[in-house]
Amino acid sequence: MRMRRVCAAVAATALAFTGACSATNPGSGGNSAGVLNVGMPNGPQTENNNPFLNSSASSSLGYRRLLFEPLAMVNEVKVTDQPKPWLATKFTWSDNFHKLSLTIRDGVTWSDGKPLTAEDVAYTFELLKNNPGLNIEGVPYQDISFSGSEVTVGFPKSQFVNQKKILEQFVVPKHQWSTFSNPSTETLKDPIGSGPYTLKSFTPQTVTLSIRDKYWQELPKVKELRYTSYSDNNAQTNALATGAAEWSFVFIPNYQAAYTSKDPQNHKLWFPPVLGVHGLWFNTKAKPWDDPALRRAANMVVNRDDIFMQGEAGYFYPKVDNITGIPTPAGESFIAPQFKDKKMSVDVEGAKKALTEAGYTFDGTTLKGKDGAPVTIELTVPSGWSDYVTDLEIIKDNFSKIGINATVNLQNADAWTKALDTGDFGAAMHWTNNGLTLYDIYQSIMDGALYKPIGEAGVNGNYGRFESRAATKALDDFANAPDESVRNAALQELQKIFVQEMPVIITSAANGGGQYSTKNWIGWPSDQDQYAPVQPTLENALDIVMKLRPAS
Repeated sequence: MRMRRVCAAVAATALAFTGACSATNPGSGGNSAGVLNVGMPNGPQTENNNPFLNSSASSSLGYRRLLFEPLAMVNEVKVTDQPKPWLATKFTWSDNFHKLSLTIRDGVTWSDGKPLTAEDVAYTFELLKNNPGLNIEGVPYQDISFSGSEVTVGFPKSQFVNQKKILEQFVVPKHQWSTFSNPSTETLKDPIGSGPYTLKSFTPQTVTLSIRDKYWQELPKVKELRYTSYSDNNAQTNALATGAAEWSFVFIPNYQAAYTSKDPQNHKLWFPPVLGVHGLWFNTKAKPWDDPALRRAANMVVNRDDIFMQGEAGYFYPKVDNITGIPTPAGESFIAPQFKDKKMSVDVEGAKKALTEAGYTFDGTTLKGKDGAPVTIELTVPSGWSDYVTDLEIIKDNFSKIGINATVNLQNADAWTKALDTGDFGAAMHWTNNGLTLYDIYQSIMDGALYKPIGEAGVNGNYGRFESRAATKALDDFANAPDESVRNAALQELQKIFVQEMPVIITSAANGGGQYSTKNWIGWPSDQDQYAPVQPTLENALDIVMKLRPAS
């Protein structure tokens, strides 16, 4: 599971998205009405509630988490915690993680009143097994059966590294999804879920969820959730500062001046670290960027200090400067001995030397490829994601120092997501999956099991269409290892391949953070109560809403 990221821009400015003002201002009775206002700077949305698709509005804004429920809740902030039972009251792995046995909770109903059963859970796994476009995590489901309240799932290989992905899988109703001719493209106008909320209304700007009459747990105190998609980062920052939005995940360069100082008692933020990274993903099928020598040289001139201090404001996404891309200190112990001290610093002359040795030439200040054509690249990013925009402007300037002509293409979030999904890009800032081990970082980047040809959609990782049999084998060895010594050997091999091939220029570590207000609602995660990451698009959003209580 990746950490979805969106970024807000600068100090509070006039709200650029006037349509967003229609949301109830929590400072003027939102709490008494039981409303929680969630905001994202993702621009106008197209009505698509398919929870399996990362490009859908329900995924982009995060409200799928309140409609559909997982088998278990996994807390990535505290990776040693055991998963919390949810739709499954018990889960047991056996045969070196080749088999999973689940006991499904009794008394759960769908929003249309029909009971949720073990058959629905088995059907959800079958749906993923038979529809690769929905199975974006690439989990190899094999034998699936159910009896009474028990579900058994078999796998062709160990799922040690996929425990989190499988246990946090949300469940959908068979009686609805079995009627769809093509579930992979279904927009699901009328979602039926088991969560405590139903879809009340949808507009391109605001999606409203209302509480159900009956739910298997105590009904949450939040009676209505309003998800507003603001037009850009300035609008989202301003909405947080004024209280129009009470919960978001955005990057604010000067957060004290623009946000917390507006209401020091109630405006909070928390950004706990997780095992995941951000960086520049190359489309490795695009010439001349299919050449690892060019990618290695480009990596040598990226100024990570500028990206951290300017693009990420010195706090949001910490700098990653080890050549392996492993974030420290969290991943320090996993770095192979030969790479322990290999930290990246800007080396323009070294990059030029490496390029000429690899067959590239310079025509004045212009770098020319082996075919004699100038080396160019288009860097794509959503126009509202200001830290990524700044990161790419820095990288553009860095590349110019070795004669590469880079341009920054600003897109809306929907177009950008689809471009990466189909491989229609040159290079783009993006994040890796995050998880409970370092496997997820390299698997996101280099796993051949996630590879899809250019033009084929439905990916979740390996956006750069990177192909390496050796990397895929090492990932498979890690995932199926009988002991830690085998895993360590596989991880060291993955580091060698990454350093040699450089499919992604990793610049920053990930976090599971967000901003929230305690003016109307209390019970949020914090340093003092780290029960969940606070990002509103993650599965834990449901757990958070269940714990919220009125402030007065």
